Amino acid sequence: MSEPASRKLPVRLVEKPWGRDTLPAPFGSPAGSRIGEIWFEPPPELPQLLVKYIFTSEKLSVQVHPSDAQTEAEGLGRQGKEECWLITGAEPGATIGIGFRHAIGAEAMRAAALDGSIEGLMQWYPVAAGDFFLIPANTVHAIGAGVSLIEIQQNSDITYRLYDYGRPRALHLEKGIAVATGKPYSPSCHRRLPPWGQASLVAGPRFRLDRLAGSPPAEIRRAYGEGALLVVPLAGQIRLNGAVLSAGDCAVASALGEVELSGDDLCLIAQPC
Repeated sequence: MSEPASRKLPVRLVEKPWGRDTLPAPFGSPAGSRIGEIWFEPPPELPQLLVKYIFTSEKLSVQVHPSDAQTEAEGLGRQGKEECWLITGAEPGATIGIGFRHAIGAEAMRAAALDGSIEGLMQWYPVAAGDFFLIPANTVHAIGAGVSLIEIQQNSDITYRLYDYGRPRALHLEKGIAVATGKPYSPSCHRRLPPWGQASLVAGPRFRLDRLAGSPPAEIRRAYGEGALLVVPLAGQIRLNGAVLSAGDCAVASALGEVELSGDDLCLIAQPC
């Protein structure tokens, strides 16, 4: 009898100057490489969404992404980026920076980006496994060292770097300052998740994201309907049309009804709105 067809997405290992030469299980990295990101190639059914694992040994650049309305106004189409992070691991003292401690204007933000003081103006949050952050477009942000996370985002490659700790990479000050919001981060965008349980994490406007613990409740089945969705296992062994998925995989399902979860299974599901 033939094995069930796998719907696991192809993986791309992305080297970054701030990446790691050793990745946590179940991942491995080629010898001599510093892998910062693991991308799951978006399937034809869901080109709007991209799932990544991110692993840091150094701080990422201070950056910002535009909104769909802003990229459309520039004639670039719908290329804005809203994203969210689920922290899966963090070294002691690890932090991420999101928004500013106090409101800041465009000229002050530009000056701070140029002299490096922007880092000190940002709000830095201590993180641990289970922290969840929604990062709306226009939010200035940076991931600190010693962090492992899953990122779900609109599938856009537009990133404007405001500050990069002296690394020899291009900055995008004018474009970045033009779209950045110089405000504190909204506490409503941060949640601390317990190790287990159902959680509705993002309800639009660009995508929905839920954490499932075992079989999904009726309201989740209604919300996801019969549309295609991405499945990101966190714990256990999840079955999709007979194929087994586990942590470190990402797969596409034609509908939520194809995804079989037992009481010991934990996963994320995501779908564009």
